[in-house]
Parts: sequence; C-alpha cells; structure tokens
Amino acid sequence: MNFLPYSTKAFSVIWKKASILLCILLIALSATAQTSLLKKRISVHLNNVSVSQILEALETHSGCTFVYSADLLDVARQTSVHLDHVTLEDALQQLFPNGIGQLAVNGNRINLQPSAGKGTIRGEVRTNDGRPAGYVTVSLGSNKMQADENGRFQFRQIEVGTYQLTADYVGVKRQAKEVQVQANHTNDISITLYEDAQALQEVVVNGERANRFANKETDYVARMPLSNLENPQVYSVVTKQLMQEQVSYTIADAIRNAAGAVPVTNPSGGLSAYFRGFGVGINARNGMESTSERSAMDLANIERIEVLKGPSGTLFGSSVSSFGGVVNLVTKKPIEAKRTELSYTTGSFGLNRVTIDFNTPLDAEKKVLFRINSALHRERSFLSYGFNNTFLVAPSLSYRVNERLSLNVDAELLHVHNTQPMNFLIRSADIQQPSDILLDYRKTLYHDNVDVKNRATRIYAEAVYKLSDNFKSTTLFSYVSEDVERSYQRPVIWMSPRTAVRASAVYGPVYNGYTNLQHNINGTFATGSIRHKLLLGANYRHYASNFLFAEAQVIDQIDVTQPFQPVLRQSIDELVSYAPFPSPTQNTISVYASDMIDLRPRLSAMLSLRMDRFDREATEGSDDGFEQTSFAPKFGLVYQLIPQQLSLFGNYMSGFQNVAPALQPDGSRQVLDPIFANQAEGGVKTELFNKKFSFTASYYYIKIDNATRTNAALFIVQDGEQVSKGIDLELIAQPLTGLNIVAGYAYNNNRIISASDPAIEGNKAANAPENVANIWASYTFQKRLKGLGVGVGMNYVDKMYRATDNTFFIPSYSLANAVIYYQKQAWGIQLKANNLFDKRYWDYWGNPQAPANFAANLNFRF
Repeated sequence: MNFLPYSTKAFSVIWKKASILLCILLIALSATAQTSLLKKRISVHLNNVSVSQILEALETHSGCTFVYSADLLDVARQTSVHLDHVTLEDALQQLFPNGIGQLAVNGNRINLQPSAGKGTIRGEVRTNDGRPAGYVTVSLGSNKMQADENGRFQFRQIEVGTYQLTADYVGVKRQAKEVQVQANHTNDISITLYEDAQALQEVVVNGERANRFANKETDYVARMPLSNLENPQVYSVVTKQLMQEQVSYTIADAIRNAAGAVPVTNPSGGLSAYFRGFGVGINARNGMESTSERSAMDLANIERIEVLKGPSGTLFGSSVSSFGGVVNLVTKKPIEAKRTELSYTTGSFGLNRVTIDFNTPLDAEKKVLFRINSALHRERSFLSYGFNNTFLVAPSLSYRVNERLSLNVDAELLHVHNTQPMNFLIRSADIQQPSDILLDYRKTLYHDNVDVKNRATRIYAEAVYKLSDNFKSTTLFSYVSEDVERSYQRPVIWMSPRTAVRASAVYGPVYNGYTNLQHNINGTFATGSIRHKLLLGANYRHYASNFLFAEAQVIDQIDVTQPFQPVLRQSIDELVSYAPFPSPTQNTISVYASDMIDLRPRLSAMLSLRMDRFDREATEGSDDGFEQTSFAPKFGLVYQLIPQQLSLFGNYMSGFQNVAPALQPDGSRQVLDPIFANQAEGGVKTELFNKKFSFTASYYYIKIDNATRTNAALFIVQDGEQVSKGIDLELIAQPLTGLNIVAGYAYNNNRIISASDPAIEGNKAANAPENVANIWASYTFQKRLKGLGVGVGMNYVDKMYRATDNTFFIPSYSLANAVIYYQKQAWGIQLKANNLFDKRYWDYWGNPQAPANFAANLNFRF
C-alpha cells in the first residue's frame, strides 16, 4: 500500500496548523515586546526645556523612536520633568496630561496620537439585595482593576469614545454596560449583580472574600478620600463584620480590637478609651462632635469604629480629639435594597438583647431610602447589686434629589437606666493594688436604687452638592444633647484594706447641649504635573449646659469584712443639698485647610492648618471666662515603595485642649490653662496579595508642655512637661481562605519629665499601661462543614498607675475569649465565652470586672 499521498496530506495539515500557531506566537511575542517597551522604566531630570527635547531624552533612555506631528502636538512648549524609575507610558502621560491619546506601538516605534479629550469613569458594584460587592473584577477594554471593599472603582484619564464596562466575580455571570466617555466629564456608573446573588452572598457569609476585616477605606480620617497607604496618619478600623463575629454588644468590647486601645467606663456614666498614654472620650460620630461625658452609647447603629492615633486637633479640634487621638463612630446608612435583620442575644447575668435593622426604598426610582435600627437591652450585674437597661431607636433617611444634590438625615434616641461604677480613693499605704482591699470581689457597697437615669439625643444632617466633576460641597449639622434626670455617683474612701468610708455626690437634672455647623469643600486639581487633593472647611460650635449638683457627702464608715447593708438612695437624699453648678457657655469658630500634594508619581505630601477662636463666657460671680486663638498645623509625607502595596510615611501633628476648670476632691474648682502637644511619627504600611496581608508599624514621640497630672490625693495639678513615646503594630491577615487574623501590639512610655514636685519627675503618667496586645483569629470551614466557624482571641493590658506618684496601681491582666458559629444566608447562630479562664481583673477606677460569662446569639436576615 502506498502511504505517500497520506503522508503528504498529513504533513500539509500539520504544516498549516504549525504555521498558524507560529503566527499566533509571533504576534504574542510582538505584543509582549510592545507592551514591555511601554513598561520599561526610565529616569530623566530636565529643567526648562522644550517637549521635543524631553522626547529625545526619552528616546535615548528607552531605545525607542517617537513618531508624531508637530502641528498636532505642542512639542515647542517649555517645561520641566523629574522622573524617577517610572514607566515610559507613565512618563508620556505626565508629559501630555491632556493631549496624548492612544499609544500605537510598532516594533521600537511609538506613534503619538493627539487626544480628543479624556474623561473619568467611576462607580460601584452591588448585589441585587443592595450589599456592596467588594473585590469584583471590573474591566474597561484592556484595563482591569478590582473594586475595593465597598464595591467602588474608578478609571481615570480615559480617551473619549464608547467602551464596554464589565464586572466579573466567581459564581456570578458577567454584567456589562456601554459607557460613552466625554472630554473633561466623570461618568458615575452603578452595576448590579443579579444572577446567582445567593451564591455571591454565600461567599460573603462564609468568608471567601478577601480579608473582610481589612476595610480601611474612610472619608472621615482625613476628611477627604484617601486610601490607607496614601494617608500619613496611623488609624485602626473595627468593622461591623468583626463585631458581629465576636458577638460584641458594647462599644467597650469592640474597641479592644484597635491596637493599643483600653476601654474605661467612667463613674459619671460615659465611656473613654486610652491609647498612646492618653484618654479620649467617644466624642466623634460620622466625623462630627458627639459626646460620651455622661451618656452611654449603643452598638446597634454602628457600622464601624475608627480609632485615629496621635494628636488630631488640626481636622477635629480640641472638643473631639485628645493627645492620644480620636474615636469616630460611623453609623449605618440607608441602602437601595429592601432588607431586614433581626437578632436576639441572651447570656449570663440575665442578659437579654433584641435588635432590629430594617431598610427599604420609599419610591420606585430608589431616590428616597429609609433605614431604622433599634435595640432593647436588659442585663444584671455580676455584683450583688447593679443593672444596665437601655433602649435605642435610630432612624435615618437619604434623598437623592438629582445627579448633583443628595440629602441625608439621621437621629439616635437612647434611654438609659443603670448603675455606675464606684470611684475608689486610696488613703492607706497598705493598699497598693485593688486585690489588697478585703471587699468580696462580687460585692458592691451600694443598692440598685442608687442609680442613673438619662437620655441622649443625637441628630445629624448632611447636604452634598456636586459643584463639578472634580469639586463637591458638603454642609453638615449636628446636635447632641445629654439629659440626665438623676446621676448618683459612688465615691469610696479606703482608710485601710478593710475600712471604707462611703459617700455620694449627685448630679441632676443635667442638660448638656452641643451644636455644630460645618461646611467643607473637597476637590482635585493640577498645577502643571502636580496633582492636588484639597479640603477647605469651617466649623461653628456652641456648647450650653445647666444642671443641679449636690457635693459629695459622707454617709458612713464600715468594716467590709463584717456584714453590712448596701447604701440606699433614701440615705443619700437625707444628707445632700442641691445647688446650681456654674457652667459657662462656649463658642468656637474654626477654619481649616488641607492639601494632599502628589509631588512625584509615588511621593506625596500633606499640608494642613487649623485656626480656632475659642470663647468661654465667665460664670456669674467668677472671672474664669477667657478667649483664645489656637493654631494647629499638620504635615505628612508618604512615599510608596511599591504603588498600592507598600509605603513609608512620616507625620508631624499637633493638638490642643481648652481645658475646663477641674473639680477637685475637696469640692474646689481649679482653673487650668490650655494645653498643647506635638507629635513626630514615622513608619511603614503595607497591603499585599489583594489586601490579604495588611500591616502597619510606627514609632511616635509626643511632647506636652504645661501638662496636667493627677497627684496622690487625686487633685489635678498643672505644672510640668510630659513625653509619651512608643510603637504601634497592627496586622490584619487572611493567610488561608476562611482564616482571618486581627492582631495588634502597642508599647508606650509616658513619663513626667519635669514638675514642680521633684519627687515625681521620671515617674509614669497615670493610666498609661506600657504594653497592650490583642489578637483574634477565626476560621470558617469552606467545604463539608461550610458555614461553620470558630474564633479565639486574647487581650493583654499591662500594669498601670492610678496617679503620678506611682504608688497605687492596677495589675496587668490577660483575657481569653472564644466563639463558635454557624452562618447561612438567611440565618445564623453563635455561642460566645468571655473571660474564658475566669481571670480576676480591675479597671482604672479599681472596680472588679466580670468573671467568666457566656452569650448566645440567633439572627435572621430576610
């Protein structure tokens, strides 16, 4: 048989296929070569030369040849360039920011086409139930990017034309939209993933998305849209997902996830957090002034907690920030989907808590959106007496009037009826720590009816107007009031480990009102090749207060090792005498500006300045009124070693406090001078592998002149210099699918450098633990037990002194917590163990904290 015809035919087929493959390979190699030519990195520095001369220098350094028409491109223009290790493509875009179109590459020849104009495409991706679809891949031709945690994306400098915009995600069919790009115009696009939304939700619920605890995108920290790597300030964010996973139902529990933060419940009823050696109230809500001086706060309406580190007076002012930083609560906002979430938590000490989160659009076009959150909380204390009962209702409404104007209004109404901690005053050298006191760990010296009853009202309104594609105007209004019907304080003077003098001071009725009106203008613009992100703002603050006060009265003296009866309110009422407490009105007018300047492609600087004019009226019969003008500068520098992945930063930040007169233990009032602090800080931030590895490390140095301190007798003294320095470390990682880790460590050395009392020089400042650490790790099973998960965590707080004499101290403690959960799309159940090893520990005031306790949560979503 003759095989030649078959062999020839087979050879012909093989040759044709090989030729096709060869052509494809050559084309691919050619495209790769062309792409690599544009991606070649160069460095060129020229001053005051023509564009044509710069092009010649680029040809020399890259080995390419530019083809262009001098009639179509302005190459005679004189300019300067400073390019350090940038791609050829980026160099050309900088040289022709508005005049270069598509770059056509043929071999080593690059054809420079004139531009018909460029525009911007930005938008967000959501699931059909209104949830942000984070980490979706969005494509615009050959340009691809991944949406951030909130589903947001943006393509800049896009040539005029018609494009196909697509969104892809695992388990979801591709969605596409046609976009018409116009010159100098921004297209706002919204993409909804309708197909197989349940599969996408399962991904979110079961932790398959990238690092769900690493969402650091915020408009509040810098009052402008900066990513974490662009921002020269250190901050931590406690996300709603983390709080829900940990079955957190108090802000105090949630804030322990921020590196270095230690919560403290004050005897007055408010909540504070201590970090970097200083205390700060929970005084910011959506970037505006709030307060936690005398009123509690509920977690049910909180989307996230932002903890800003370091003096932040430049953007937030003295009434919101401390020298340690700022705690900002971000509330839940209405979304376009109709959704309801119902949750019930029960547990130790009679815990019963019900929350509801209801959201719905109010019109077919979804221009008007409504959301309401509510919580009912009932809980007994682990002590012999004590309780905490609260009720919250928080409605919010948003109205998109048109493409330029949107309005947002929200409110919180919180009613609180509870008992407050005791305030231990130590008058015995035999008591060096709380464990030296012989009072039973689970006993209190006061009855349930020595209580606190108050309500807090918080109202917030916002109007955002789009002035142009690059500028917007934001007008903000907030009103916060604390109305205290009665507040029985519980000071206890320890004369020996067994002898206690019980006393009480009473506040009420009390009214504190805080009104703020703020206006901000945000925008982006360029001066030559330098881009700017600009903030201009002004704020007016008014504070008014009036209340009755009964000074502390001694009730009795008891031996706590012998049987005793708790103090009743009736015993206190027989002794106290009420009088109006002098409370001057305050007015503050502030103006501030901040400019984030992109000096080079990877180098940026932030320049900020605030001026405050503070006016405190004198109270009747006193001369403690004063006026003061304060300036608070801020400077930051960021260099991105690897764009969007690794940056080095440094900052200089300042803070100031217009300090109110201090009420001393003997009932006198000490008028204090304003205090100023300055911080220098440097460090590194990194976000790698699609933010599956986020790490921040920094060293800071804070110096305060004219510092206040608390002496051994708990009197406030203002007489010295104080320095606080240390390091902050934070890690948020997802090393494996389903495994999430949040960890933090803070070292702080806060000391009195000089004072009028030489005996305390070199001593540690009050309430400044040297080491604070936290870690939380959770794993959600991905296959056979999909939806099932476990989490474990530890918190460590070092020893801290109560006063600057460094005698009485609060011992260090470690807390262990664990949770097991099962989550599906429509429902979930969680079991939580707190203080797993039943550790005895005390807060700053010397009060014992809860022993081992348990909580169970059942939630439904529909």
